Amino acid sequence: MSETSAEDRIWTVPNLLSFLRLLGVPVFLWLVLGPKADGWAIGVLAFAGFTDWLDGKIARAFDQTSALGRIIDPAADKLYVFATILALLLREVIPWWLVAIILGRELFVACFIPVLRKHGYQALQVHFLGKAAMFNLMYAFPLLFLASHSGWYADIARIVGWAFALWGTGLYWWAGALYVIQVRQLVASAKKG
Repeated sequence: MSETSAEDRIWTVPNLLSFLRLLGVPVFLWLVLGPKADGWAIGVLAFAGFTDWLDGKIARAFDQTSALGRIIDPAADKLYVFATILALLLREVIPWWLVAIILGRELFVACFIPVLRKHGYQALQVHFLGKAAMFNLMYAFPLLFLASHSGWYADIARIVGWAFALWGTGLYWWAGALYVIQVRQLVASAKKG
């Protein structure tokens, strides 16, 4: 199979896992905001976190990377983060300022998309720091969700959840700053060429 056709693949196990994660977003929102079936909602989040890790492992181990996978995997991650912060904000589990900081970073980075497009670039490759930030946030929110309940686990979940949330948010902004540096380098190189 040629490299071009491998890049164009749609039906791979990692892509299927990413599609399943995407389908889980509305299910999660319904569980949290509708019947408030928090145990099931946390299960959906845990499944999303596990499949996010698993699809990357499978893609690299079995050479199943694809152009589509590089789009839907980070899109599924972002949708989960946004759906989760919206649901947890509406349920008063997390404060508005945390949501504002995370969304502010997205708006900040989005401002550079027109600059990229103007110089012929579509999107920046996700780098390790951005993945680490998303990993932290995807673990923080289920823990903070657990912390909003009463039980022996609530205090532990609160401490660990806030540690993941603050560290993840810091890494998220740091990754955003690195994206800006990448954009500047790409624009400088485009102007030279």
